[in-house]
Amino acid sequence: MSGYFTEKSSTDTVNARIGDDVSPRLREVMESLVRHLHAFAKDVNLTQEEWEVAIDFLTRTGRMCSEERQEFILLSDVLGFSMLVDAINNRRPAGATENTVLGPFHVGGAPERAMGDTIVQDGKGESCLYEGRVLDLDGNPIEGARIDVWCDNADGFYSVQQPDLQPKWNNRGVFTTAADGLYSFRGIKPVSYPIPDDGPVGKMLAALGRHPFRPAHMHFMITAPGFETIVTHTFVDGDPYLASDAVFGVKESLIAEFKPHGGDTDWHCAFDFVMVQTG
Repeated sequence: MSGYFTEKSSTDTVNARIGDDVSPRLREVMESLVRHLHAFAKDVNLTQEEWEVAIDFLTRTGRMCSEERQEFILLSDVLGFSMLVDAINNRRPAGATENTVLGPFHVGGAPERAMGDTIVQDGKGESCLYEGRVLDLDGNPIEGARIDVWCDNADGFYSVQQPDLQPKWNNRGVFTTAADGLYSFRGIKPVSYPIPDDGPVGKMLAALGRHPFRPAHMHFMITAPGFETIVTHTFVDGDPYLASDAVFGVKESLIAEFKPHGGDTDWHCAFDFVMVQTG
């Protein structure tokens, strides 16, 4: 085979330049990337002008990145790529709680709270009692499971987005199960909110006729010795964006029922989490 480039032999020519002593996994990934990238350009007959638009888009995406914002991850999210990578790396048996994306607003070190405590620090929003169990696949309760929870406030912003307006640990907390595997805490009924859409990714969404909204959800990260970590959300049933989540994070099994509660609490959400043993 000639080492010179032609349209027909483009993939083979590029991949043939990879050295002999590179990592086998790097070779596998890059050869596949080149095959799919070249096949895409040939499939759509990509024009020079379209290539220049793509380069400009990627350049502007990079310039939008900072310590506080990662526009490339946002791009991955809205293309469904983040969810695909998460799904590939978190395949679980039937009955186990499904994963979804972590999102950019988790903060480590949230305060440990007693069961039944509130995570609401700003006094805003419709109150909600969250409770349920953490179980294994056989239905046995898991003791010592740490449940890290966080959500937006009633205005649709996370505490880290408004450090000068919200208390530091607003709508955040960590709870640890006892032998009965039960958890219980008070929060708010989350609200839907838009992902940042003032950059190139937002402009791309608009050009595609897509909205930037995420349906209302409560985040959960659940860890327990001997079990796979669960990173997931519970989504508010009836939210208008469930079937069109901008980052494709909704899975049907994660839609939770929010029932009117009465008394000193507006809503009640019961949801059990099922963990898979490691090894």
